[in-house]
Amino acid sequence: MPNIVPTDPAARELFDEMTRWPIFDPHSHINPHSPAARNLDEVLGYHYYTELAHSAGMPSELVAEDVAPRQRARNLSRYLDRIDNTVQYSWLTEIARTFYGFDDRINADTIDALYDRAEKSETGPAWDANVWSKTNLEACFLTNDFDDTLEGWDTSKYVPCLRTDDLVLKLHLPSTVERLKNSTGIDVVDYASLSQAIGILFERFKSKGAAACAISLPPDFAPFRATPKAAVTPIRRALHGMDLRPEEHTMIRRAVFWLLAEQCAEHKMPFDLMIGPIRGVYAAGVSGGRDLFDRRVSLHDYHELFNHFSNVTFPVSTLSPDAAGELVAYSWIFPNVVPMGYWWYSNIPAYIAADLKARLQAVPKTKQVGYYSDAYKLEFVLPKFNTFRKVLAETLADDGIRGRGWSVDRALDVAKLVILENPRRLFARG
Repeated sequence: MPNIVPTDPAARELFDEMTRWPIFDPHSHINPHSPAARNLDEVLGYHYYTELAHSAGMPSELVAEDVAPRQRARNLSRYLDRIDNTVQYSWLTEIARTFYGFDDRINADTIDALYDRAEKSETGPAWDANVWSKTNLEACFLTNDFDDTLEGWDTSKYVPCLRTDDLVLKLHLPSTVERLKNSTGIDVVDYASLSQAIGILFERFKSKGAAACAISLPPDFAPFRATPKAAVTPIRRALHGMDLRPEEHTMIRRAVFWLLAEQCAEHKMPFDLMIGPIRGVYAAGVSGGRDLFDRRVSLHDYHELFNHFSNVTFPVSTLSPDAAGELVAYSWIFPNVVPMGYWWYSNIPAYIAADLKARLQAVPKTKQVGYYSDAYKLEFVLPKFNTFRKVLAETLADDGIRGRGWSVDRALDVAKLVILENPRRLFARG
């Protein structure tokens, strides 16, 4: 049983039914070669715990890469009592109870006992299967670099997704050009060969069962169309390692992004847009705990994209909770804009509750993707989805059943669309 369940009887009935459904997770950072954690250090290494503990006073060197895994866990455990009010801590205790049979409080006194129970280095593949089964996973979408070989795992379970940040934001780096050449066999020297190489990437990913393309974009990115004629010279200069002016960087990013959108249209693939992070704001932070968001993000910068590619579905996640209302409005108006999950700093029950109520009141129920885990290890999928299931159950009980007189069955029909059937349909593999 999850740590946190609804106390309201109507919400509890909805929640209990939702927990019987399989989980279709349309976005994660799972490594398909080692999907579940091999030890507790891999669980506590999730950036939520290191950054929260660091924020609460833990010196970052206590969880540095050169510290032995068990000692890292011991070090972090001394600060867990400072963050046990957070939803992230509740995920940890649910993982301990569900997967390790550990019901004690997790702190410096109990960490070694929990670490011993979580040691799975000798039973890795069997443990992967065990966590998959207990989670009741149907499919888990990955985050694959464009030069990933996409070999060595069951792509019907761990579904490839083409992540394209480096192509758009780092094409000027010689390493990116070399990776693109090695992964496509194309000598990328100009706009034409770049376009050809990107086409080959999409064909390869599609042949391996990929069901989406995805990108994380900074707040100052505006995807207006850059015509090939205007982009030819800046792209050639970037591919040959020449110095670029700021306006040339902007032109290159827009041109490459537009090429990706064209490929999504050709291959009938959704283009996941994750909008808002500014990298490295807190330079002294722990790994994964240095990035923040900018509240000045506006989806108005994307209106040309949404209009031009009316046949491409754009599942959109925004990092700032303040952007939620604008995403509701764009999903209300544009048939091809879909509100997708709750990302990173927005993945807090209080933020989810307010935004989910607005989505359910304003956006067609057939075009909402309720949640994704964003997990790095399989153990996190279940507790994170249970957090969303609880908020969804409470929202439907309060606003649907009591507020609008819906039956339990009607509320469950909406819940199943949002959390299961819409993602299945939108990210259909084949």
